[in-house]
Amino acid sequence: MSESVNMSESVRGNSSTSTYEDEVRRENVEDKQQSMPRKKKKLVSNVWDSFQQIDVDGVVKAVCNFCKKELRGDSKANASSLRYHARNCQKNPLNLSKDTQKTVLEFHSTDLLDEGKRKMSVLRTWRFDQEATRKALARMVIIDELPFRFVEGEGFKLFVQVACPTFSIPSRITVARDCYQIYLDEAVKMRKFLKEASQRVCLTTDTWTSNQNINYLCLTVHFIDNHWRLHKRLLNFVPINSHKGEEIGRVIEKCLIDWGIENVFTITVDNAGSNNTAVAYLKERILRWKGCILDGKYLHMRCIAHIINLVVNDGINTVKDSISRVRKAVRYVKQSPSRLQKFKECVAIEKIESRSLLCLDVSTRWNTTYMMLDAAQKFQKAFERYHDIDPFFAFDLTQEESLIGNRDDATGLPNHFDWENVRILSRFLKNFYNLTNRISGPKYVTSNIYFTEISEVVCKIKSWQQGTDHGLVEMANKMKAKYDKYWGDITKMNMIIYIGVVLDPRFKLDYVKFTLLEVYGDEDIEDGIVDKCGRNMGQRVKKALYEMFGAYAKLSNPCVETREHSSVHMLDEDEDDVGESSLVSRFLKHRSLVENEDNKSELDKYLDESIEKSGGFDILGWWKLNSHRYPVLSQMARDVLAVPISTVASESSFSTSGRILDAFRSSLTPRIVESLLCAQDWIRASLSQPHPIQVEEDLAEIEKLDEDLQNFSLDREHIEIS
Repeated sequence: MSESVNMSESVRGNSSTSTYEDEVRRENVEDKQQSMPRKKKKLVSNVWDSFQQIDVDGVVKAVCNFCKKELRGDSKANASSLRYHARNCQKNPLNLSKDTQKTVLEFHSTDLLDEGKRKMSVLRTWRFDQEATRKALARMVIIDELPFRFVEGEGFKLFVQVACPTFSIPSRITVARDCYQIYLDEAVKMRKFLKEASQRVCLTTDTWTSNQNINYLCLTVHFIDNHWRLHKRLLNFVPINSHKGEEIGRVIEKCLIDWGIENVFTITVDNAGSNNTAVAYLKERILRWKGCILDGKYLHMRCIAHIINLVVNDGINTVKDSISRVRKAVRYVKQSPSRLQKFKECVAIEKIESRSLLCLDVSTRWNTTYMMLDAAQKFQKAFERYHDIDPFFAFDLTQEESLIGNRDDATGLPNHFDWENVRILSRFLKNFYNLTNRISGPKYVTSNIYFTEISEVVCKIKSWQQGTDHGLVEMANKMKAKYDKYWGDITKMNMIIYIGVVLDPRFKLDYVKFTLLEVYGDEDIEDGIVDKCGRNMGQRVKKALYEMFGAYAKLSNPCVETREHSSVHMLDEDEDDVGESSLVSRFLKHRSLVENEDNKSELDKYLDESIEKSGGFDILGWWKLNSHRYPVLSQMARDVLAVPISTVASESSFSTSGRILDAFRSSLTPRIVESLLCAQDWIRASLSQPHPIQVEEDLAEIEKLDEDLQNFSLDREHIEIS
């Protein structure tokens, strides 16, 4: 009995020992399993874009990234419940389903046009769209001229993480492709826009050489649409092999063919000899397309701004030594902040009140030279006082000759004679500076002011020639010689510059005749050619006006020889009257005279009406309101008034191209450069209030910003000390 009990106890003891060892073994296995990291299951569903999987006390949870609500997140969790929460989460802007996504309400601040532009918050819906955001990013790169690598910058990534964390930032390659796709899309819109306008266009073109010595040609189109709005669009920015005239003509021809443009009214170019060859080449090609008026008789327009530059530069060269000395004085003061601060103290001591600040010029651009001289001459006394407090001022300006090794450049301090020259030249150049600003606007009509502006130029030059100041007379004589080279022979000038004035209801034909007599006189005394006098030139303008009107009248009704342009033949005195002996011919001429007396043409009616007042006059608005009265003449006005009188519209693209294709982005191909430039021009034209990019910030704003930062720093130091 006892043995059996002992045996059972030993068995029980062995059993308990085995159970204990098993428990220890299981605990070791569990500890080992807990110590080893579990291999997480890969989350493949897109619903996990809105959730984060975490472990809470051994239980797997799915935490919403937006409202932080915890849901079941293990392998047994139902993905549909997570997706349902993501769709109904009030703080989730992610578009998981276009059909069921909830939009987010937000307050948008807007301006009220009444009562001083008060701010007002408007409730509107917002929905996140990855593709739309990516496209907007590409448009921003184009409009603001940002590098493609901008999207890979750490600062931009931090900004997106705060502003829109759900946006997946594309790579620079993707952004480049998006930008090029925008260019292709905008090109389709542009082609449709030109086709729907179906209007005769005017062109401006110029060439530019990049830092990589690649020659580019810029082609810009100008026209007035059916709603009488003036448009300027950049068509092409393409590389060319050389600056030869035929090469330029072939490239422009290819661009026009690619865009499907055949009706060309004028081409405005500068006075380079190669451009004459290019226009002659294009004239032959365009005549085949039958899109010219009067067989391209007035196709070639010369850039007024380029001629003014040549005229002004000849005048500036007479006082180049004085300009050089003032330029070096300005450069010395602006070379360091300490010198500029001392100069400001001199300005304060001399009690000079001027908002102008010292600025350096670009020696090859006379308008910047004017800005430098106009600002510097106001601080003459400050420069003289600065000479007394800075002993190195005179020394450096005197020794600069040996340092730069250029004996043709004047050295030394500006003296009283130099300042007097600068003061005279500043007043002299102000007229041309204002003139250049007036003729360089791409958003308003300029063809009606060409003749007025060049007439003002020659009148001012003549008045300076008759002055008593020998320096001013010398400048005026040189400028008059250059003026006569391009505008001296009025018979060789494009008649468009006169017709544009006639089509301005404030001036008309009488103003042109009056101005021609004032500027050119009643006869040409020098060579005795009577045809060049102002009176006979007025008759030439009248004849050209009626001739062009007759061409447009014929285009409007090609099957009938209309009465509107019958007076053209009567004005041509050189025309042989072959039917004078015929009674029928004489009767028809008499009948036409009677009909013209009873029923005048559109042009005659327009010229007979009184002129309009100049105050706040909108020439395109006037023609829009009166186009029903003058259907043929309004078509002529649309073409003539769209003519640009300078190539500034094309040249302005070169500053943009220089920023896009700088020394650090030389790897951009011509195709990418053209897509960025053209797309920027087309997008900015579609904006409600486009603003030009200001690369060089205003000096006054920079100075004010520096003062504000300095005051802010002093106030903060005062607060910390107190």
